[in-house]
Amino acid sequence: MAGISTNDIAIVLVALLSVLVTSVRSAANYDTSAARSYNSGWLPAKATWYGAPTGAGPNDNGGACGFKNVNQYPFSSMTSCGNEPLFDGGAGCGSCYEIRCVAANNPSCSGQPRRVVITDMNYYPVARYHFDLSGTAFGAMAKNGLNDKLRHAGIIDMQFRRVRCNFPGMKVTFHVQRGSNPNYLAVLVEYANVDGTVVRMELMQTRNGRPTGSWEPMRRSWGSIWRMDTSRPLQGPFSMRITSDSGKTLVANNVIPAYWRPDKAYWSNVQFY
Repeated sequence: MAGISTNDIAIVLVALLSVLVTSVRSAANYDTSAARSYNSGWLPAKATWYGAPTGAGPNDNGGACGFKNVNQYPFSSMTSCGNEPLFDGGAGCGSCYEIRCVAANNPSCSGQPRRVVITDMNYYPVARYHFDLSGTAFGAMAKNGLNDKLRHAGIIDMQFRRVRCNFPGMKVTFHVQRGSNPNYLAVLVEYANVDGTVVRMELMQTRNGRPTGSWEPMRRSWGSIWRMDTSRPLQGPFSMRITSDSGKTLVANNVIPAYWRPDKAYWSNVQFY
């Protein structure tokens, strides 16, 4: 190009590389404790969105947490991918956040808090905290009638804070995953109130018609799906004990019946409050 020297191009490339490195360092400088705390106040973040403009994000209404039908109640498409401080290797799946953007971020922003649930993983963060929101959730931060205009911004500055989940009318659900068998049991746990998260999951079997009395730890397979592999066939009914990231524990007795089936959800009668 006329008037631009090789040296000028080199300077521009170095500057661009510096910006990229700074962004990567910022994204990698994770602070899980602040993001997951209820007491950190409003924290700065970047927001983007993906999927259909008024959709729930993934085309299959799922995501890296394993949750099903996130376009339906209680998630109702108000969902988000989280980068590592939020997703936390799957331990952040189900956690709830209030998000907002103000006019200083974008003239279309309402400043009103909106609640979202972490249901997916953001693999390419552009900031230390990055919410890759569903189109529905991103647009919900806008003033009335300006949802599409805000979505056209593509990426904005925003604020977030962790809040307690509240899913009225829902009980904790255990969804036995496809492919499970007597020697391999994989279970998705959904709709936990308050913390929304599960950081430990244990199973108690029934043998000879009686509970064994022994809680056996399951291990996180991925997202909010936990698994147990055993050479000795598992025997139900199964009781499940789950622990949230604030240490609350809940027991669902005999929630998965003896003659359970893969790809079937079993509702408990328990919930965190």
